Amino acid sequence: MPIYEYKCKKCGKEFELFQNITDPAVKNCKFCKGPVNKLISMSSFHLKGSGWYVTDYGGKKAPASEPKKDDTGKSETAESAKADSTSKTSTDVE
Repeated sequence: MPIYEYKCKKCGKEFELFQNITDPAVKNCKFCKGPVNKLISMSSFHLKGSGWYVTDYGGKKAPASEPKKDDTGKSETAESAKADSTSKTSTDVE
């Protein structure tokens, strides 16, 4: 059963309640009956055991894009394209 945290807008006290997921949210402080806000807390959920690794789901990078092909059908890397454009612009300037 999840623990939900609330903070009273009137008295400023924070409190926790065990509630089912299907239970309605609490609207009043259990101390002063003032209005409350539901707090968002950091989860303590952590996958452990064989087969679960920190690197499995966190920080995955997008696959590298395919190199561009020029008019002749040859592959061209981004670095060589950059070098070509740099050399062209430096020789064009007089």
